[in-house]
Amino acid sequence: MPAAEAPAPFTLRERDHLFRAFLNHDRILLAVSGGPDSTALMVLAHDWRMARGDGPALEVATVDHGLRPESRAEAAEVGALCRRLGLPWEMLHWAGEKPATGIQEAARAARYDLLSAHARAIGADAVALAHTLDDQAETVLFRLARGSGLPGLSAMKPVSRRSGLDLLRPFLDVPKARLVAFLEGRGLAFARDPGNGDARFARPRLRALAPLLAGEGLDAARLARFAERVARVEAAIAAAVDVARHACLKAREDDHAQFDAPLLFAQPDEISLRLLIAEVARLGTEGTPELGKAERLHAALKAAFVARNPCTRTLAGALVRLKGHALSVTGAPERRKKPAPLASNSPR
Repeated sequence: MPAAEAPAPFTLRERDHLFRAFLNHDRILLAVSGGPDSTALMVLAHDWRMARGDGPALEVATVDHGLRPESRAEAAEVGALCRRLGLPWEMLHWAGEKPATGIQEAARAARYDLLSAHARAIGADAVALAHTLDDQAETVLFRLARGSGLPGLSAMKPVSRRSGLDLLRPFLDVPKARLVAFLEGRGLAFARDPGNGDARFARPRLRALAPLLAGEGLDAARLARFAERVARVEAAIAAAVDVARHACLKAREDDHAQFDAPLLFAQPDEISLRLLIAEVARLGTEGTPELGKAERLHAALKAAFVARNPCTRTLAGALVRLKGHALSVTGAPERRKKPAPLASNSPR
């Protein structure tokens, strides 16, 4: 890379800005795989804390998924660097049988579970992750391709909550190339996961499209800006939903909810749809319903209300019933299993 194009170094002021959310915690677990992004997270966070002379205690964990022969040695390299920096380090293992399909999604879920459990074990209340500007753009494309609604398209947040822990992502505005240049400038080695370029998986395929999209003006910075704008709209809608909930809900108990149907369907569709989804997710047995299925249910209920017809549907383990001016949501009754056919002794 020519000197004129070299990324700018991280100043002390910028590091203070990147890690400002860290000051809300006493102990933070850094998730470090050994790749360039997470290695830079560890080194920059350590430098920042040393320069301050105070701040949260930092500990490091590396998850060995056991999917590649070299992964254990790569994890051990993280441990060696931690010893040089004086940071406590632990290797976490994803044990057990691995799924034949959806391996990346399963590995991601296992990684979060292992990191969360270890964070609680060491008394940390936050986990720091090294997602970059490039990852944010990739996430927007990934969710857009899968038909996500506004909550999904707002992508990753600098601070979010999962399993009772804060997830801190200080690098969402930092390009990956800048972190690589930082490590190279310090003479620090890092691992490269060949899975990041494996075209069998969706994210690497989207990653391969990045130069073409950037050529059309849809670069990582613009996609990340889109996510920020969606997040702003999402926050406004969420506030409007809270106001509408108080107006539209006539009753809300542990086992049922009842809406005033005229008030509910007088709301903008996005508001009434979200109110419906929230109660289905709360009272059903299958969690948050798929957006497309919820949209079809909402449309059917609204059409029935306009036509003054009753309507009863089930979704995600919840029973939704419209009758007159009342729309109720309860848990759906268990499906009855068909009895096994009786054996016949008659000749065939």
